[in-house]
Amino acid sequence: MTPKTTTTPDVDRSRDLSQPLEKLAPEERLKAGSDYLAGTIADDLIDEITLAVDENNNKLMKFHGIYQQDDRDLRDERRRQKLEPFFTFMLRGRMPGGVCTPEQWLKIDELGRTHGNDQFRLTTRQTFQFHYLVRTALREVMVGLRDVGLDGKAACGDVARTVMSGVHPGLSKLHKQVYEQARIASDHVIHKTSAYEEVWFGEKPKQPRGEDEEPFYGKQYMPRKFKIGFAVPPSNDIDIYSQDLGFVAIASRGKLKGFNVVIGGGMGRTDRAPETYPRLGDVIGYIEAKDLIPTLDAVMGVQRDYGDRVTRAHARFKYTIDDKGLDFVKGEIERRLGFELAPAKRFAFTSNGDQLGWTTGDDGLEHFTLFIESGRVINRGDRRLMDGLRAIAQTGTCVFRLTPNQSVILSDIQPEDRPAIEALLAEHGIDNTPTKGRSALRLNSMACVAMPTCGLAMAEAERYLPDLITKIEGLLEQNGLMEEPITIRMTGCPNGCARPYIAEIALTGRAPGKYNLYLGAGFHGQRLNKMVRENVGEDVILEVLGEALGRYAQEREDGERFGDFAIRAGIVPEVTEGRFFND
Repeated sequence: MTPKTTTTPDVDRSRDLSQPLEKLAPEERLKAGSDYLAGTIADDLIDEITLAVDENNNKLMKFHGIYQQDDRDLRDERRRQKLEPFFTFMLRGRMPGGVCTPEQWLKIDELGRTHGNDQFRLTTRQTFQFHYLVRTALREVMVGLRDVGLDGKAACGDVARTVMSGVHPGLSKLHKQVYEQARIASDHVIHKTSAYEEVWFGEKPKQPRGEDEEPFYGKQYMPRKFKIGFAVPPSNDIDIYSQDLGFVAIASRGKLKGFNVVIGGGMGRTDRAPETYPRLGDVIGYIEAKDLIPTLDAVMGVQRDYGDRVTRAHARFKYTIDDKGLDFVKGEIERRLGFELAPAKRFAFTSNGDQLGWTTGDDGLEHFTLFIESGRVINRGDRRLMDGLRAIAQTGTCVFRLTPNQSVILSDIQPEDRPAIEALLAEHGIDNTPTKGRSALRLNSMACVAMPTCGLAMAEAERYLPDLITKIEGLLEQNGLMEEPITIRMTGCPNGCARPYIAEIALTGRAPGKYNLYLGAGFHGQRLNKMVRENVGEDVILEVLGEALGRYAQEREDGERFGDFAIRAGIVPEVTEGRFFND
């Protein structure tokens, strides 16, 4: 049967969109009256009285890739001096599949040095972001990104976010086929409003924005953010089960045939709201590769029309599925497609980390995966990451591929160019050596930004996790576990930006120096973890981990992962459904 593509809004069946705007969440009213995300942002950009922007424009700017922030380290002192907070901005780019040309890397480096406090950051969604941008620099940064074919569209906001795609040092032909599908998907789901070009580049729309401005999203866009990713087994590096919509590549003899479809993943939750929880995505069937775009439209259309637009904390796709039922949602997707999904094909994941160091692809090209702790590209002492990666980009001999674990692959290197790259890595102290003292735990770690720039953070993450890992490494060394890969992730709040709830060890911030401690997730992201201690400090964290790691060293079975052991040993119960996460 010929699939039906829903590129225009389907019949409205939502209990929310049919209600008067005044009964919906304030954000819904803001979007509806924003002139398709233009608001009065352009006026705020030239305001000479304050460093900040209007709060409504702050919310709209997220759709343009921008968050207003203030330096938490300076907040109290500025308050004592009766000064407004030191407002700056974070700008996140859109980079489908994390693929970045040398020219683009050099521009990102230049903008980070000029406007971003001599640094930038690689994110857990395979893109980059700047911090510490002042408002008056935003247009210049946007223009700089445009000059190399980059933008901030949909990096934030209630739309489909930057689309992820599995990366692997081998970079097989299959990976390249899947990346191409991810790029096509990204271009398809991007919001279409001309407000972006008008606000940042002064390009006036050819005609007033009307109902055809956003043929899929409409005036109110999605109820909340919507995350899409493509995984290539056996690596689950993008954490497919954490995506609102995931596609697992199915191939035959190295050629892409189609995708298993995964729906309903999501990490965010609130500590004091037990009705919120992380959720793993469900595999609902298989599609041929040719049906990718209709499937994108059908799945997103269901969430657009049925998602909760009254209660923001309940607006993600995972709650729509649990409220309506998986069978109903799958049936509605199939109704919009015009055909039933085929049964899911067999696949298997074995890890969700990066394979560091050099590998050779099936095309004979060389690839080097460089560990970047917490994704921060900056010069620190003898480890001059920013300078070294700039020098490598200036050679023009490799493509940069950002990984979902905040590291970078220097890829597609001709064998004869490898010695020059190795020399530059060594010269700048960034060649992943020496390995002594660097545990496999550290190499499988992730952290969100948290303090001092994130307004939601309640505790440190990026600035604290390396020191905490050093102390945990003492426990690992005592138990002969330094080489044992264990995933550990830390966030400064429970929102889950570093995907903590699918890490074997996870910490989420509750207050300065206090964290919830979780154990027991699956090594390749197939199981949620469970809280073992609430609102505790470092002493308790190390005590609990010391006991658990000691037991693991003594009692584990051959090949048993730490998260699996925590379940078998009864340290925590197994959790596979988000609805039982808070029990």
